[in-house]
Order: sequence, then C-alpha cells, then structure tokens
Amino acid sequence: MNLGVRWTLHGDGRTPAPGAVVRPDERLSWPRTAGLGAQHVVAMFGASFVAPVLMGLDPNLAIMMSGVATMIFLLATRGRVPSYLGCSLSFVGVAAAIRASGGDSSTVTGAILVVGLALFLAGVAVRRFGARVIHAAMPPIVTGAVVMLIGFNLAPVTAATYWPQDQWTALLVMLFTGLAVVCLRGFWSRVAIFLGLVFGYVLSWVLDLTLGRIHSPVGGGEAVDHWRLDLSAVGQADWIGLPSFHAPSFEWSAILVALPVVIALIAENAGHVKAVGEMTGDPLDDQLGTAIAADGAASMLSTAVGGPPNTTYSENIGVMAATRVYSTAAYWAAAGFALLFGLCPKFGAVVAAIPGGVLGGITVILYGMIGLLGAQIWINAGVDLRNPLNLVPAAAGIIIGVGGVSLKITDTFELGGIALGTIVVITGYHALRAFAPAHLKGQEPLLDAGTSAYDTAARKEHGDEDGDGGEPAARR
Repeated sequence: MNLGVRWTLHGDGRTPAPGAVVRPDERLSWPRTAGLGAQHVVAMFGASFVAPVLMGLDPNLAIMMSGVATMIFLLATRGRVPSYLGCSLSFVGVAAAIRASGGDSSTVTGAILVVGLALFLAGVAVRRFGARVIHAAMPPIVTGAVVMLIGFNLAPVTAATYWPQDQWTALLVMLFTGLAVVCLRGFWSRVAIFLGLVFGYVLSWVLDLTLGRIHSPVGGGEAVDHWRLDLSAVGQADWIGLPSFHAPSFEWSAILVALPVVIALIAENAGHVKAVGEMTGDPLDDQLGTAIAADGAASMLSTAVGGPPNTTYSENIGVMAATRVYSTAAYWAAAGFALLFGLCPKFGAVVAAIPGGVLGGITVILYGMIGLLGAQIWINAGVDLRNPLNLVPAAAGIIIGVGGVSLKITDTFELGGIALGTIVVITGYHALRAFAPAHLKGQEPLLDAGTSAYDTAARKEHGDEDGDGGEPAARR
C-alpha cells in the first residue's frame, strides 16, 4: 500500500534549479528537509500559540496534537496534499460562548469533537457524491455569512477581556503586528502574528522593569495590581513531561453552539486543496473529500484527549510558495518537531504566560480578519448582495450572531449567537429561495469553483506577487 512515505531525491538534494519545484513525492537532503520542517513549525506557531490560550486549553497538548494530526492527514492523503494541521482559530468564539454559559474545558472539547465527527461525515459525503452535495446546502452566500458572524462574534472577547488588561501595550502590539503583516515580505510576513507575540512579550517585560506593576482588570474581573508578564510558572515547569490530558463531556447546548463552525472548516479545506493543486500542478479535486475527512478524524482524536481541533494552515502555503518546495517529507519533519515541543512543559508555560494586553493587540487584528474572510468568500464567488435573496438572510444572521441575540425555546434551553445566526442564514436562504421569483434565482458557482477558488492572476493584479493568497492565521 502506498502511504506516501517514500521520496526520490530531487537533483543533487541541495538547491533546486532556477524555476524548478520540489514535488510532494520528492525531497532534498535530510538536513535541508529538517530545516524546512522547522520553518513550517515556526510559520504555524503564531496561531497555534494563540488559539489554545484563547480557548483555555493546554498549549503543550495543542502543539503535540498538531503534529499527530499532520501525520494522520499525510497518511490519509497518501502524501499527495502537503499540509500542516494546526490549532483552528475558528473555534475561539465557540469556546468563549460555551465558557460564558458555565461550560468547562471538557464541555468545550466534547462539543468540538462532535464538530469533528460532522466534518468527517461531510468528507465521506464529498468522496461519495462530489462537492455538489456541499454546495446544495451551503452556497457561497451562506458560507461567507457564517464565517463572518463567527469572526465578528469574538469582538466582545477582545473588548471586555484582553484589551483592558493593558490598553497601551495592546495598542502598540496592534500597530506593530499590522506593520509586520503589511510591510514585511516573503516568509517574515507569514509569521507576523508570531513576531507580534514576541514584540509584545519583550515590551511587557520592559514596561514591568521601568514602570512596575499595572493596576487593571485580569481576565475580565476586578482591577488589581499585577505584573504584565508573570513568568513564575515557567521556572516551576519541568523541561520534559507529558501535557495534561482530559476526557470530553457532551452537552447539547454546547454542541449546537459549536456545529456551525463545520461550514467554515469545509471552506478552509476546500480552499487549501485547490490552492495546493494549483501550485504543484497536480489537480487534487479527487482528494477534497479525503482531506476534509482526515481533518475531521484528526480533530476528533485531538479533542478526545483534551486538545483543540485542527485545520489546514495557509501560513504553510506561504512557506511553500516562497521556497517552491512542496515535499511532504518536510511536513513529516515538522510534525516530529511539534511532538518534541509538546513534551516540554516549560515551553508550554512560556506560551501560557502571554500577557493579556499582548493578546488584546493580536486579537483585534486576528478576529477582524477571521470575520472579513467571509467577505472574501463573497468576492471570490461573485455574490451579488444587491439581490435580496442573498442580502436578507445574510444580514439577519450576521446581526444575530454578532449581537448575541437569543431565542428562548424552553426554561432550560435557548439558542443564541453563533448557533442561532447560522440557523437563520441557512434556513432563511433556502426558505426564501423556495418562494422567490425566478429572476432572483441565478445559478451560483460550485463550492470548489467559488469559495475555494484561488484566482492567481487576479491576486497578482492586486499586489500578491506569489499569487498564493498569502493570508495569515486569521483563516483559521
């Protein structure tokens, strides 16, 4: 059985010839492959650092399970789809909503495990029936609206929890990260979130040395005197050890809040597969269902032991575009490095110590970019918002999701926020379409030619020189 773990040496194994690419089934020398693997790990670290911290989960376990998830994905796709699976940011709002209603980490991971199952089943359906089955339920207007409300639903978390902890540090980190995203080029622009975290870390340390403690709220609580950067847990942490595991628990209210995210994950995977296929010159449409199912299976395994969900990372697409090395051997190396990092509790303690003000500056950009990806889906698909059939359900669902509107069903059960907004968008669109006059029912593009299309020529015209879409961690 071909599992995609055999590679032929590309050329002399050192430097590809000008214009040449290293294909997924090829590799450079093992030292160079290991170096590329380390580069992929650094590229995904920014978001994979932030996501588990924002979700209240163990960052060590997140990094370790991202390595395991990547191995599962590479085996499932038999080495044809080079990809790293890192912690998904799409669930940050879900985790915040579940915790706000009294849930704990096991409730969060239990709800997300069910989403992983739904994603796996969606992948099986795509393998059996093709992308049309996804499009029938989730045309671009629906997908874009759901992604948008998921992102913008996070705004109160930044405004009430992170930003007030140190507003001036948050402001400076926001400005630095924005400049890094816009002004840096190539690989460095792909790790702008990571650079913003490092800048904020150093800034907080300097401010503690020069100004002393700050009097501000901590985690949305009462204002107290505290250090911006508290590294006490780092000194107490071991160098080698297992991360903390926990079993998931299942509550219907939490599951309903989390399920809408499956729409965003399907769009992410479809976009990733299409982009990689265009870059490698190997059409991968036949791998779309496999990729979606593998992502779902990997997320189920991660959340079953207390880790966060995983998804394909666009930062690593950027690394491949910059290096023109698409070898899956580099991703196996990256997965190995991630496993090693996961076994270092001291590393996890450093991640967990990220100051709240730093997270405030990062999340202002990150959450907004997640939401605006919904608009990007509309633009790529050519969605006409002048058409009331598109405008009305999207407008209603986004306001419900962003504003936290709720609908009380019984004394013990209510729908609100992301869950209710998604239901309104999906059911509203299809219900209105059933009654709409014929002239409002235009033929919409398929998912794999709409939300997942990467129009390289158009992107180059708008300044994206490598044509990969180059969009940082916000896609997750």
